[in-house]
Amino acid sequence: EVQLVESGGGLVQAGGSLRLSCAASGLPFDDFAIGWFRQAPGREREAVSCISSYDNIIEYIDSVKGRFTIASDNAKNTVYLQMNSLKPEDSAVYYCAAIRMTYYSPTYYSANWKSLRYDVWGQGTRVTVSS
Repeated sequence: EVQLVESGGGLVQAGGSLRLSCAASGLPFDDFAIGWFRQAPGREREAVSCISSYDNIIEYIDSVKGRFTIASDNAKNTVYLQMNSLKPEDSAVYYCAAIRMTYYSPTYYSANWKSLRYDVWGQGTRVTVSS
């Protein structure tokens, strides 16, 4: 069974840090890119970051650049999202999702990662940043 499990969410004060983890099982890690998305109450889901270690792709949305860092530990089939200098507007449920890279060139994925249809989603982990 293909499964993604997020962890690491919680309550933190503005300026603080959290590290989210996305543990994957049942899928060949090298064949997939992993994206992090978030959804705040009353708002649409928003792409945050993505990584394809096989294709050396890392992307961020502008609002998190310089504050968030995505990394992959292929030996553990786990992707991390280190979030520093957190702001109240970062509060949301964070989801990781996997997409098979078989159908996409690295260039195409880099250009379109935010809008592609991901194959597997985790259950989410909540991040709350207090002001």
